Amino acid sequence: MGRRRRKVVQVVRRKLPELYLCPKCGKNTVKATVNKKKERVAVICSDCGLNSSYPLERNMAEVDAYCLFVDAFYRGDAPEETVVE
Repeated sequence: MGRRRRKVVQVVRRKLPELYLCPKCGKNTVKATVNKKKERVAVICSDCGLNSSYPLERNMAEVDAYCLFVDAFYRGDAPEETVVE
């Protein structure tokens, strides 16, 4: 008699999304881009045109810039700087 074979458990690693939900139009069209040369992070909705730019902080990822963007939108603050690209 042989022993039972063990199941191989695969761990699924979740990845951060490329596009985020826009707080204004409600579509998944917001993209955050990091420009390390200019030390800025730009957050732009490709559908409604809502955009903002933030200074790049240490260990800041795209999702962190998106959170700043959404918080500022719901607070009613005007964007820090409009991005023209």
